[in-house]
Amino acid sequence: MRRALLLLPLILLPAGPGRADDRRDHERARAALAAGEIRPLAELLAEVERRYLGRVIETELEREDGRWIYEITVLPPSGRVFELKLDAATGALLRARGPVQERR
Repeated sequence: MRRALLLLPLILLPAGPGRADDRRDHERARAALAAGEIRPLAELLAEVERRYLGRVIETELEREDGRWIYEITVLPPSGRVFELKLDAATGALLRARGPVQERR
C-alpha cells in the first residue's frame, strides 16, 4: 500500500502539462477572436447544424500554414462520423472527410 501511494504522484504528473496546454489553447483562441482573426465558434456550429445532418461531437481549433482552421467532427444518424475543416476566419469549407450527409 505504501509503495502504491509513493507512485501516485508519478502517475499524476503527465496530466499536469495537458491542462496547461488546454488553458493556452483557450487563451490563443480568445486572442484570435478578439483580434478578428476567427469567427465565433457558436456561429459556425449553427451554420454546420443548418447544413449537415447530425450532431457535433468534437471541435478543434488549429493553426495550419498561418491560417486558423476549425476541425469539426459530426455524428450523423447513420452512425458513421465525418469531419469538416473550415476556414476559421470565413467559415468556408476547406475539406470534408467521411460520409458527409447534407440536409436537403
